[in-house]
Amino acid sequence: MSAPDEHALNRGEEEGEMAEMEGDEEDEGVEMEEEGDAGKKVYVPGIEPLQPGEELEMDRSAYRMYHECQTGAPCLSFDVMKDGDGDGRQQFPVSMLLCAGTQAETALKNRLLVMRMHNLHGTEKENEEEESSDEESDEEEEEDKKPQLELAMMPHYGGINRVRVTQYGELPLAAVWSDNGQVEIFDLRPQLEAVHSSAAMATFVQQQKEATPLFSFSGHMSEGFAIDWSPKVPGRLVSGDCRKNIHVWEPREGGASWQIDQRPFSSHSQSVEDLQWSPTEATVFASCSVDQSIRIWDIRAPPNSMLSANEAHSSDINVISWNRSEPFLLSGGDDGLLKVWDLRQFKAGRPVASFKQHGGPITSVEWSPVDSSVFAASGADDVVSQWDLSVESCDVGARVEGVKDLPPQLLFLHQGQSEIKEIHWHPQLPGVMISTALSGFNVFKKSVSL
Repeated sequence: MSAPDEHALNRGEEEGEMAEMEGDEEDEGVEMEEEGDAGKKVYVPGIEPLQPGEELEMDRSAYRMYHECQTGAPCLSFDVMKDGDGDGRQQFPVSMLLCAGTQAETALKNRLLVMRMHNLHGTEKENEEEESSDEESDEEEEEDKKPQLELAMMPHYGGINRVRVTQYGELPLAAVWSDNGQVEIFDLRPQLEAVHSSAAMATFVQQQKEATPLFSFSGHMSEGFAIDWSPKVPGRLVSGDCRKNIHVWEPREGGASWQIDQRPFSSHSQSVEDLQWSPTEATVFASCSVDQSIRIWDIRAPPNSMLSANEAHSSDINVISWNRSEPFLLSGGDDGLLKVWDLRQFKAGRPVASFKQHGGPITSVEWSPVDSSVFAASGADDVVSQWDLSVESCDVGARVEGVKDLPPQLLFLHQGQSEIKEIHWHPQLPGVMISTALSGFNVFKKSVSL
């Protein structure tokens, strides 16, 4: 494993456009390469600050794929929608479907978006030996490789705090926490049809009106951020608010309607920041809170939690992620720490691993959907980090000078966005990660050589 790489990215494109990362001739700065490349050095945040006049320049060899896009108002939450193109896709170009919600300047300017990104090529040129020197054919090839983006936007009154999607029978659904204090469920079929057909898009735009939810719940009495669909029971949902209350939603048979117990789960003493259903136990979920605790609940035994780790972090706990195949829970807090908890030893209240790499509060964490030892995190330091718990110190070869003190489990650092809020691995494209920030979206995959 070579040293982690981190890269400054160029400015975003205009609204609704995607761009493949290209070098900016106006940018001069420090290029991140291993020692031995003349005039180049590795930059790692937190190790050595940039000097006056220095800027970062992207090292394209660190990426197998990199694209960026903007959607107008920033989307501070999104989710990946599975498509019908199959799992484990490795060949380029790739495509993907995302659902996102905006946080615009005014309530009336917000949108619930479905995005179809396609024709996403890798950064490495394929079949180099077959490349023609003919200038015209090269231009045609570049035109053919331009990434494409279709956006279907529904007006939504109120800023969208968090979006999570699921498939419920034939219905592609989005659960939306908005700053008006409601949790709403939306049918995404019209938007999905629009991003796949120009005729459907024309009709969609012509008939566009404010998004009408299939179902909404205003019983939280305050806004919130925590929400998660059950991976085991289709249509089952859990939502938590800034007043410490958690509600479980049960789908009703025969239609898109939900029954919500008005009695909340209420062991937390402060705002519930994130929720995660167990990937194996249908009735169990986890929560984290501003009260610095992580709790495990069973919906068969309301209203109190079964297990808790009090003072799990020294400050607010912002995000958690439940490993899909191992009994591990990952947490990130305002203290900048990433902690891995073994649920078999949860009562002891001590993590089995703890990392301090980020220079600000952790804003998002997620285990890889295809590798149970790999996870990623983002922080208020504008960095996305990727980690592999299976790496031991003895597995690491010569490190680049100046970064020898980094944890051996740290695989990759990605930089260049401003105010990163949420990250997700793509479940059908191994190694592909999407991040959203105030400055827009990044879609990337690190090079296999790292």
